[in-house]
Amino acid sequence: MIKPTGADPLWVSVEGINGVGKTSAAHGTAALLGTRGVLLDELTDQVNDVLLSRVIAALSSAGDPFLRTGHPVVETLALLALQVRKSERLAGQSLAGVDVIIEDRGVDSVAVYQAAVLCSEHPGTRPEQVARHILADARRWRGVPDKTLLLTGDPEVCIQRFGARIQRPLAAEHAHLISEIDRLYRVLAEDDPDRYMILDVADLSPQESVDVVRQSVTRLLERRPHIPAMRRPSA
Repeated sequence: MIKPTGADPLWVSVEGINGVGKTSAAHGTAALLGTRGVLLDELTDQVNDVLLSRVIAALSSAGDPFLRTGHPVVETLALLALQVRKSERLAGQSLAGVDVIIEDRGVDSVAVYQAAVLCSEHPGTRPEQVARHILADARRWRGVPDKTLLLTGDPEVCIQRFGARIQRPLAAEHAHLISEIDRLYRVLAEDDPDRYMILDVADLSPQESVDVVRQSVTRLLERRPHIPAMRRPSA
């Protein structure tokens, strides 16, 4: 298992379906943390890692919004490997003075998205079991976050936002896949309530979602008495 060295910061992953606002919330919270936090971008946003960028480019070459190339098992293994690489690169950094690692999508995303994709092509397989198996493999190689903040909202609204972002309406198949992913996230959260925290951000503005995530991180830090809680910078 790969673990970051140094100050043993709290590792928090921000998760949720496409269009729920998790990237804005993760980036906004990391900005408030300043030097006390490290932001781990989503795999598709890690442009400074040449190897990672090449793999993502290969997976996205077909234009599918879920990185499907017709080889779902290979895609799953590749995405897990990229999550391990993300952790390995972090382990090589000095984390002195860092209290929190904020991760925009981590191994939970790989588990639920790939389980939904795999089972859409193999209907006789239970996606919950596949997601749990993928997470079990992730634990062996990289570990899982200390806490996963699962942002939830109205799937139909999220689907519309996602379609607007990629500048094309989602096909019915894609919309169904997002709804299934939303369900799987909730199943995993029920499986492990100590690690998952569900945050309902439906009807919240982007800044309000940032505030909800920031407050959650603050409360988590307050439970670690050796680390002071995060405070909003003074105006």
